[in-house]
Amino acid sequence: MPKMKTNRGAAKRLKRTARGKILRYRSHSGHLMTGKSPRRRRRLRQKAVVARADSKEVKALLPYARGKR
Repeated sequence: MPKMKTNRGAAKRLKRTARGKILRYRSHSGHLMTGKSPRRRRRLRQKAVVARADSKEVKALLPYARGKR
């Protein structure tokens, strides 16, 4: 059986935690930040957990990521 390939785009954007959850960056933080409140800008800097409904597909993109499987 050949090795599975990691999706390189997903590998650069996502990270798996030790418990097996997938972290992602938040959207809407690229530009036009002056119109957003400081509280919202601070929240956008933090990573978020991928929804449970999407995590199965995302884990298939990262077959060799660390954490529980």
